[in-house]
Amino acid sequence: MSNSNPSLSNGDRWLLPVGVEEMLPAEAARIERLRRKVLDLLDSWGYDLVMPPLMEYLDSLLTGAGHGLEIETFKLTDQMSGRMMGVRADMTPQVARIDAHYLHNDGANRLCYLGPVLRTRPDCLGCSRVPLQLGAELFGVKSCRADIEIVELLVETLHNIGLENLHVDLGHMGIFRALAAAEGLDTEAQDQLVEVISSRAGDDVAQLCQALGLSGEASELFISMTASSGEVDGLSGVVEKYTAASEEVKAAVQNLSRIACSLKKRLPATRLYYDLAELKGKSYHNGLVFSVYTQGSGRAIANGGRYDDIGIDFGRARPATGFSLDLRTVSGLIKQSDTDATASYTTICAPDDDDPALFGVVKQLRQDGNRVVFCYDKEQADTDYKNMANLVRQAGKWIVQ
Repeated sequence: MSNSNPSLSNGDRWLLPVGVEEMLPAEAARIERLRRKVLDLLDSWGYDLVMPPLMEYLDSLLTGAGHGLEIETFKLTDQMSGRMMGVRADMTPQVARIDAHYLHNDGANRLCYLGPVLRTRPDCLGCSRVPLQLGAELFGVKSCRADIEIVELLVETLHNIGLENLHVDLGHMGIFRALAAAEGLDTEAQDQLVEVISSRAGDDVAQLCQALGLSGEASELFISMTASSGEVDGLSGVVEKYTAASEEVKAAVQNLSRIACSLKKRLPATRLYYDLAELKGKSYHNGLVFSVYTQGSGRAIANGGRYDDIGIDFGRARPATGFSLDLRTVSGLIKQSDTDATASYTTICAPDDDDPALFGVVKQLRQDGNRVVFCYDKEQADTDYKNMANLVRQAGKWIVQ
């Protein structure tokens, strides 16, 4: 008996789910070259590669991750234990768990990762539900110097793989969190405020503040966040605006100003902006948040921020900051020639011959970085490999022609 679905035509049965893609040879080779470049760069900065599991038990996978990530997570039943499992939708909480449970170091830990994640819904219309997530995390350093390093590393990573004309937006969840805490707002109310502030609708923010019964001072500051953006040189005016706020709010504003000032010196070719309405980070962020934009993309190509609180849920509170991006999305923004230029090897066609000398030449050519394929069918070889170089025997020696 056939198990096929009669409602599917022969063509439809091979369709992939919406937001799920496969990579054909050209794209896969391009992504692999970028992967090697990026991981080599991260290693040169002292970031150790870790490989979290593709799935975990839900109570571990979602610890400290927040409600938003729970909705994005595909869930299934483990047939061996009967427990609920989840496929990772974001590797950052997994890496935080690795730092807390397995790397018993009270000092700095620099970790990086690269692998596919799976989400129940895409981040935007046309986005993938299976991003190839690349990230770097710095644990154990509370100083803003760690945030500065992470932003600088992200910019260098994007430059390294061929992206220029970068625009970095800097925000600070600490400002919002401190204002919300002073007003005693619960998680649901905070999520509502984040939504309307991020939409930059001042009137909507005012209405929501009134509905929540917030004080006039807090309402005014929340409303002002929707219009507080510009080049980082303008942050001095923002600092003055918050002089009457609580010590926690002022500390967050000053922290943002110090980070922006340092980054301006370190990244003179990068356009730096501040945006206090930049609150669309992950729910676990509680300090600096940032997004990177470039020409050819209408949305951020990379995001990151500080998330000191997540370690509490793993039993070991640790300062932490990091970034992540979808390497496949980023690769699509790079000129084809920029990535193909790294493929300096030549493909060479070797004949179907049992000569031991031929095998020795083929082995040496491959060790030198060339691609060598054996052509077993002469007629097929003339069709498939007509533009390749060929190994031919002349005067008893095998040479490339």
